[in-house]
Amino acid sequence: MSENDVIVSEQSSDLEETPEVEANASDAGVDAAAENAHDVSEAAGDEGDTAGDEGDAAGVSEAAGDEGDAAGAGGASAGRGRGARRSLLEREGEVAADFLETLLDIADLDGDIDLDVDGDRAVVAVVDSEEGRVPRRLVGPNGRVLEALQELTRLAVQSATGERSRLMLDVAGFRAERRADLVAQARSAIEKCRTDGSAVELEPMSAFERKVVHDEVLAAGLVSESSGVEPRRYVVVLPAG
Repeated sequence: MSENDVIVSEQSSDLEETPEVEANASDAGVDAAAENAHDVSEAAGDEGDTAGDEGDAAGVSEAAGDEGDAAGAGGASAGRGRGARRSLLEREGEVAADFLETLLDIADLDGDIDLDVDGDRAVVAVVDSEEGRVPRRLVGPNGRVLEALQELTRLAVQSATGERSRLMLDVAGFRAERRADLVAQARSAIEKCRTDGSAVELEPMSAFERKVVHDEVLAAGLVSESSGVEPRRYVVVLPAG
C-alpha cells in the first residue's frame, strides 16, 4: 500500500467510524470535518550606439539577429513552462478525483467527478450522477462542509505531489450558484456607490467570495478593499479616485 493510500485511508476512516454514516453522511462526521478545516491559507535589453561604417552596421545586424534568437528561445521556454504547469494542474485534479471517489465509496454516497483547469487552478466538481443526487449535506450551512472537504482534498493532493495545492472544489453546483449571487450583490453595490458617491459595505464573506466581488468591482472601474477580521471579513466598494 502506497503512502498516499495510507493517507486517504486514514482520512476516510474518520467518516467511516462515525456512528451514523450510511447513505446520507452523518451530521457528526461531516460537521466535525467542517469545524476542523474551518480553523485551518509575479527585458530589458541594453541599447548600443549605432556606428556609421559598414563593419559597425554588420555588427548591429548580427546583434539584432542574436536578440531575435534569444526572444524566440524565450518564447519557446515560456510555452514549455505553461505546458508543464497545466500538466501539474491536471495531475492535481486526477489525485483529487481519486481521493474524493474513495471518500464517496466509503460513505456510500452518490456522485460523479468533473475535472477542469481554470487559469492557475485545478477545478474539481462533485456532481449528480445517474445513480442519484449528491447529498446537499456535503455542502453544509453556508458551505462550511464544502470548505472542509476542499481542505482535506488539498492536503491529499499535496501529499501526493509534494506541492501546495490551490485547487477549487465544488459540490452540487453550490459555488457556481453562489458566484452568480455574489456578482448580483457586487453590481448592486457598484450602482449604489456610483449613485451616492460613497462607500458601500457588503456582508461578511469567505476569501473565495470576496475575490469574486473584487473582480467584479475592478471590471466596473471602481475600487474595493477587504476590512474586518475573519470570519467576519467583508468587502467595501469605494468610488474610483
